[in-house]
Amino acid sequence: MRQFHAATALAVTSALALTLTACGNGSGNDASGDQSSTPASSSSATATGGAPAENAGATKDAGSSTGGSGTSTSTGGTGGTSGGGTGAGRCHTAGLGFSFGSGDGKVSSSDDQQQLAVVLKNKTSAACTVQGFPGVDLKSSGGSWSLTRSGATPKKVTLAAGSSTTFTITFLPWNEGSGTEFKATSVVVTPPNETTSTTLAWPGGSVLLQDGATHPGTYTGPVGG
Repeated sequence: MRQFHAATALAVTSALALTLTACGNGSGNDASGDQSSTPASSSSATATGGAPAENAGATKDAGSSTGGSGTSTSTGGTGGTSGGGTGAGRCHTAGLGFSFGSGDGKVSSSDDQQQLAVVLKNKTSAACTVQGFPGVDLKSSGGSWSLTRSGATPKKVTLAAGSSTTFTITFLPWNEGSGTEFKATSVVVTPPNETTSTTLAWPGGSVLLQDGATHPGTYTGPVGG
């Protein structure tokens, strides 16, 4: 009987040990499974939460860049075309012909101002552009007078081969007793952005000298103005 009870107790003990071992292994597998699922869940959350934000940023940046570039290119292209941007270079003095137009006339009867149109003609076989105020110097036997500019805004002018444009010299003739007489004999014209000049004989008479005046009655306008 004692041997039976001992054998029975041993069997029960072995069975209990096997059961505990099995439970322990199951617990280990469950813990391992939890650790494995947590990084996956974390990785999935990063991919799901981060990717749309990154894509949204890329889309926004791309849209901004494309839109900005498109607008800039379009504006520049349109401006170049409307401004005569067809590959035409600047008009140079050597390629221009200079003469006076037939636009002489009184501007104001109160001060007797007069206007003289100066014609610039493209003598070359290619189109060219000109924009700005010309340099205008009245010459006399005793000196030179550089005329001031009007308040007009210059515009870009494209001259096809053989075509012309003008600018206007507004001047105040001298009259006996009106002030200092400037006996102009010639006018020196320098096209905008050029350093070479052309001299023409002055077709008018003496001009009232106002070289120190803030708002002189004699001045030049822009080309094409």
